Amino acid sequence: MRQWSVRVTLFEQGDDTTATVALLADAPEALTARGTSHRSAGDAASPHIGDEVAVARALRRLADRLVASAEADIERATGEHDVQLRAR
Repeated sequence: MRQWSVRVTLFEQGDDTTATVALLADAPEALTARGTSHRSAGDAASPHIGDEVAVARALRRLADRLVASAEADIERATGEHDVQLRAR
């Protein structure tokens, strides 16, 4: 059995929120990603929405990096080129 975890760190400054996510796994290299959000001047102050947007963007980027890593691993293992995993 293996367990992977994702650590999420949020930083807020004024109307800007930055989320950094890190995949904590037994993979040979660490995978991290960052997402940001900015509250428009006309929007009501609601920090949890900024958090959600920033974290969602960071997780999406992390997922893209994990897929790219898997595609590269498949290419190395099989000798194939231009491997593209399908979204399901």
